[in-house]
Amino acid sequence: MDIYSTMSDEELVVSYSKGNDSAFDTLLTRHKQSVYNYILYTIRDNGLAEDIFQDTFIKAIITIKQGKYIESGKFKAWVMRIAHNLIIDYFRQKKNESIISKDEYEIDLFNNPSLCDDTVEIQMVKKQVLDDVKKLICFLPESQREVLEMRYYKDLSFKEIADLTGVSINTALGRMRYAILNIRKMAADNSMILTI
Repeated sequence: MDIYSTMSDEELVVSYSKGNDSAFDTLLTRHKQSVYNYILYTIRDNGLAEDIFQDTFIKAIITIKQGKYIESGKFKAWVMRIAHNLIIDYFRQKKNESIISKDEYEIDLFNNPSLCDDTVEIQMVKKQVLDDVKKLICFLPESQREVLEMRYYKDLSFKEIADLTGVSINTALGRMRYAILNIRKMAADNSMILTI
C-alpha cells in the first residue's frame, strides 16, 4: 500500500517541503480533479482552464518550497483560493484589454501621455530585467531551460510541453519549478532584482 495515500494533506505538505517530491504527487493526484473542475466550470474553456490549473499548482509548489505555506490543515481550500485568484486576475486582464471608443469622450484617450503604460525609464528597466533573465537562463540545466522557454517564450501549456518533451505533466511542472527557483537563486547571488 502506498504510504502517502494514508497521510493527511498537512503531513504531505511537510514531507514535500523537506524535499520529498512523491508527497506532492499525492497531493496533486488527490485534488487535481476538484480544482480543475472548479476552474473549468468558471472559465468554460478547456485550454485556458488547463493553463490556470497548471499555474495554480506552480504557485502552490513555489509557496511551499519557500516555506511560506501556513494554512494548517486546509490545503484544498488554500489551493482553491489560489485558483480563484488566478481566475479573477484573468478576468481583470481581459476587462482591461477591452477597447473604449474615444468618440464617447471629449478627451483623446489614445493620445494622452499620462495614460501610457510605461515611461522610457520603465521600458529600459524592463529590458534590462529581460536581458538579465536571458543571461541566467543560459546557466540552467538543459531540461529546465527547455521547459521555461516553451512556457514563457512559446506560450505553450504544460500538457503541450509534456507531450513535446515526452515526460509527464508533473515532471514538466517540476522542471519549471526548479528553473524558476534556480534563476531566483542566481539573481540573488548576483544582486539582480527580478519579478518572476
